[in-house]
Amino acid sequence: MAQVTMKDMLDAGVHFGHQTQRWNPKMKNYVYTARGGIHIIDLQKTVVRAQKAAEFVKDVAANGGRLIFVGTKKQAIEPVQEAAQKCGQYYVTKRWLGGMLTNFETIKSSIDRLRKIDHMKEKGEFNYLTKKERAGLEKEYLRLSDFLNGIRDMKEMPSAMFVVDLPKEHIAVAEATRLGIPVVGIADSNSDPEIIEYPIPGNDDAIRSIKLFANMVADAYIEGAKAWEQKLRTMTDKQSDLAKEEKGDTKEEAPKRRQPRAGAPAAKSEAAAPKKAAGPAIVKATKARKLVAAGTAEDVEIQAELEGQIPAETTDETAE
Repeated sequence: MAQVTMKDMLDAGVHFGHQTQRWNPKMKNYVYTARGGIHIIDLQKTVVRAQKAAEFVKDVAANGGRLIFVGTKKQAIEPVQEAAQKCGQYYVTKRWLGGMLTNFETIKSSIDRLRKIDHMKEKGEFNYLTKKERAGLEKEYLRLSDFLNGIRDMKEMPSAMFVVDLPKEHIAVAEATRLGIPVVGIADSNSDPEIIEYPIPGNDDAIRSIKLFANMVADAYIEGAKAWEQKLRTMTDKQSDLAKEEKGDTKEEAPKRRQPRAGAPAAKSEAAAPKKAAGPAIVKATKARKLVAAGTAEDVEIQAELEGQIPAETTDETAE
């Protein structure tokens, strides 16, 4: 875990605040004493706050969130840019444009314009322009690069913000608060620590102090990003295993019955089945019953008896 010791803070001059007449009363809990008309910040409380801020940044990175560094004062430009590039995150070091987060669609059109000029340079289209047109595009390109170069790859809102000098970057802090983006910032003795979620009491004017905390935040983000990459690998492995299992289930089907080879004996069930005799089918026909006219039944019965079709019956008349 990225940690900053009290010795590192003393060496960087983190404990020096502003003049006593320029302080913010809300920083009273973080001020240790006043010497020579300057407030001395309590570094014991700074260590605790810095640790909480580093843990928060690590959690943001471990969940796949993005971070934006904001520091536009002269002393903060180089340390903030180096720390942001170190962890591969967004940064703003020239000037915070109003609506950079709350009106991102308009800012995005300017980013698209910057990319278009880059594309024209790569294709060599500048060679077909007049000297005046080329100078105008170069001037526009430099202006857009200064303001938007650190966020040219930003496609969605960041999950957290790191700010140097809260009073100077009050517009950025206000936009982040409006969008519900947590803010980590260096709170000097003239700052209001209650406007952000993770204030770090310390000197925001010394280059070494800014560099110390900016690198702390960058290291915490890198550590969390490694945990996020590990999660992605685990999820990818699980998905590949599930895909392999599903593919294996589709292949496991009931075995098909093999067709018998030519000349092979038939199966028992087929051999046991009775074979049908060849030739025409035998149809039993019943002899049609003869119709007998009225009054001739006795003659017909006698004739049938003689032919042996019905058995002879004895009647009372023949017995007589």
